[in-house]
Amino acid sequence: MAAIKKNTTLQYKGLPLLRKDNILYYGSMSDSHIIMMQILESKEENGIKIATRVSVQLQQTDSSLRARERIVKSTEKSSLWSAMDIASIWLKRANASK
Repeated sequence: MAAIKKNTTLQYKGLPLLRKDNILYYGSMSDSHIIMMQILESKEENGIKIATRVSVQLQQTDSSLRARERIVKSTEKSSLWSAMDIASIWLKRANASK
């Protein structure tokens, strides 16, 4: 039987999704834009932490720009689901208009 190579990177809608503590990065650094999401508040329900306030930023990947100059759009959402929804829309539109 042939060995199947598993992709160890979590993906959402075909793009990488990485998490470090309360910060999630969505998209590829080889594209012109990525999304950074920061979980600002969460609550615990049935032993599981659920995000109740998430900051979403569309950022350019150009390393020659300062951190504040990279931010193209930003918003706050009341759940991780709604944050991921707007993030996928923004990222698709931004990377399509290269």
